Amino acid sequence: MIKGLIAPILSPFNDDLSFNQGLYNDLAAELLETGCSGLAPFGTTGEALSVSCAERMAALEGLVASGVDPKVIIPGTGLCNLPESVALSRHAVELGCAGVMTLPPFYFKGMGDDGYFDYFERLIDGVDHAGLKIYLYHIPQVSGVGLSIDLVTRLRAAYPDVIVGIKDSSGDWDNTRRLLAIKGLIVYPGAELPVIDAVRLGGPGCISATANLNGTDIAHVIEMCHAGRWDEAEAAHKAVREVRLLFQDYAPIPAQKALLARRTGDARWNNLRPPFRAISDKKRDALAASLEPYGMRF
Repeated sequence: MIKGLIAPILSPFNDDLSFNQGLYNDLAAELLETGCSGLAPFGTTGEALSVSCAERMAALEGLVASGVDPKVIIPGTGLCNLPESVALSRHAVELGCAGVMTLPPFYFKGMGDDGYFDYFERLIDGVDHAGLKIYLYHIPQVSGVGLSIDLVTRLRAAYPDVIVGIKDSSGDWDNTRRLLAIKGLIVYPGAELPVIDAVRLGGPGCISATANLNGTDIAHVIEMCHAGRWDEAEAAHKAVREVRLLFQDYAPIPAQKALLARRTGDARWNNLRPPFRAISDKKRDALAASLEPYGMRF
């Protein structure tokens, strides 16, 4: 289990939209040096569904070759077809990653818990590796397919050594709270907003998109929680919460990339694969100005 803040690292692209490994490695090193305890490549923030299986595998291998310990990496591996989900998951396990983060198959809707249970059962059988650790990924407002409490409970009971955790990006605290009540399940909220309440109930931290730019402050809140310094955590969380809400007023992925491009001076960070489009310079500058009172300079 990775305790603390996990960053769903942004994916950098060259001007021809090929994957840029150098920028990726540099950002990974920076995130791990400035407060993040782990990385979650190729989730929503990493534009996962715009990145091919071959690119994902090569990028993970590049991270490890650059010196990142695979034990701090939980890559996204969930696609709508079993063969590629199996291949991505097996690759991550064989590379030594801490686990894989897996969406349910999300194209066909309304398949019911039995259908999704069958999918994960086949995934586990297909990977066929004693080191497989699956963190389910629940983000129904984006994927269109959720993971019910009953399904998660059933999967956890059937495969307690494999179904070890979940990232809950639903934004529904009642759902997160119910997940935290499942015995032995590691639960990461998909944002820093509820992280104090989650740690109080036994959670290890959170996986937050904003970690790409505000990792130090978010990690500090989580550290204070685990130290039992709840008043300090609450005080520090106020600014962290406000920063998160500022980002939510913009398209978060294009906005974060635009700010990285401005901070680093490397315009390639502006590049996004369609259907994403860059935010305007006016919006970028307005967001940058709104973040200055929080000590964030871009």
